[in-house]
Amino acid sequence: MSREPRHILVILLSEMGSVVLAGPMFAALRQRYPGATLHVLQLKKNQEVAVLLGLAQAEHLHALDDSAGLGLLRDIWRVIMTLRRLPLDAVIDCELFSRISSLMSYLSGAPLRVGFTPHTQEGLYRGSYINRAIPYNPYQHISKQFLSLVDALDGNSMPRNKAAPIRELPSDTGLAVPFEATELRAYRSKMLTDHPALNNRKIVLIYAGGGLLPERAWPAAHYAQVARGLCQGGHAVGLIGLRDDATLARELQTRINSAFCVDLTGYTRSIRELLMLFHGADLLITNDGGPGHFASLTPIRTLVFFGPETGRLYGPLGPRATVLESGLACSPCLSAYNHRETFCDGDNQCLKRIAPDPVLADALSALTLTTRVPS
Repeated sequence: MSREPRHILVILLSEMGSVVLAGPMFAALRQRYPGATLHVLQLKKNQEVAVLLGLAQAEHLHALDDSAGLGLLRDIWRVIMTLRRLPLDAVIDCELFSRISSLMSYLSGAPLRVGFTPHTQEGLYRGSYINRAIPYNPYQHISKQFLSLVDALDGNSMPRNKAAPIRELPSDTGLAVPFEATELRAYRSKMLTDHPALNNRKIVLIYAGGGLLPERAWPAAHYAQVARGLCQGGHAVGLIGLRDDATLARELQTRINSAFCVDLTGYTRSIRELLMLFHGADLLITNDGGPGHFASLTPIRTLVFFGPETGRLYGPLGPRATVLESGLACSPCLSAYNHRETFCDGDNQCLKRIAPDPVLADALSALTLTTRVPS
């Protein structure tokens, strides 16, 4: 690049958890190009996290509403016109699957367009709009690969990240959400008032839902067995999730059969409240998904199940997260090459074979490391 870029757009259309995994990339961009203005393009439904983390100033956060076909087409045109007026110097397209992000990087008018290429691999072709392409590497954690996209802005080798430095996984996300201590105390006090069964006990949060990919869920019976053991050990359990997870939560409560297990599905009304809930608890046990990544923004310890996808590629960042995998020969089965469609037909043996008793032992061990005084 002949001069420092003035305007850099980062395209992150996929799941909200990917924003957290991209934290080191944003830190690297700010360190390398301190005078540049960062812009972020996301789907409107995923933008709450970018706002909360302050990834860019409000006027530099751009959104696409994909809730209606014609509305999306209008939004694409509107955003493209906005971006062309800047003008942009570079685009970093973080997507693996999306053809629309590749096309928008070209239509934005940016002379440098960084993104992933499959080279000779199957399944990732998204057109030929990227002119600073780096090979997608299924053996490297995605946070490392996002950092390689930054290297490609200045790289002259082929492939563009060929001479990129060898990196260890970042020690944390590089992101933070500021909270006042009084705000966190007030939220925890409200939580304990609303759910008195949580008082004077260490609190374990459980996210048992599978979200958009139900094959990522550890069996409900296993969760119930662990939760019963935690309650019998003198701890409290809060079942978290969206309102759509309420039916599963009621089923789990019936199986657990303890007054110290409470239904918190739908209790948090925003990602910010979810983070405050994590601040107010001691341990999170969760399936692969957004909650495990959001937890890495807080002090809570986390046990995260992986199987159809792998923690080696998508595991939460930071020292407080423990990835639990069975290591079956067929795991992981979801990848960039099969459009995240598994062949297991719902019989996710990679997760079913992670036994409850060792997980309970891990949970009890993690709770001994927490120092919170029960309220």
